[in-house]
This record gives sequence, C-alpha cells and structure tokens, in this order.
Amino acid sequence: MNKKLKKIPVFRSEKEEREFWQKADSTEYIDYAKAERVSFPNLKLTSRPVTIRLPVSLIDKAKRRAHQRDIPYQSLLKDILFKAFA
Repeated sequence: MNKKLKKIPVFRSEKEEREFWQKADSTEYIDYAKAERVSFPNLKLTSRPVTIRLPVSLIDKAKRRAHQRDIPYQSLLKDILFKAFA
C-alpha cells in the first residue's frame, strides 16, 4: 500500500514540536517500513550517578509523591534538585 504521507510541519521550538507529536499520529507522517536502524557508538552520558544517603522515610515520601505523578521517584528527585539550583 502506497499511502500519501502528510508533510511534517516546521516547528519554532522544541516545546512546540513535543506538543505536536504528543497529539499527532506519526504513521500519517512517517513510513516506518522504510526506517533504517542506526546506532550512536560514541554517545556520551550527560549525567553521572551519585550516591546520597537519605532517611528511609524521605525516600518513601518521594516514592509516594512520584507514584501520584506517575513518574519514577528518581526523576522526581532530579526535578526537585534542578528547580532548587536553576
């Protein structure tokens, strides 16, 4: 089947593009049958692990709050730290 694909719009920002793809059906814009597998062998991590000791009760509270937001608790903690030091 040779389906006519829609043209991908030009985005003014990454936020605008993210919002578009959250709502759009990508199969209307991209032919995945023609997709090629790629690898990025020299990709470097942009973060590094750290060890920090926290009270168990604080970790439990973070896990509950993260669960309410449906995100991993470590992502919640990273977001809190980012906002505190931004």
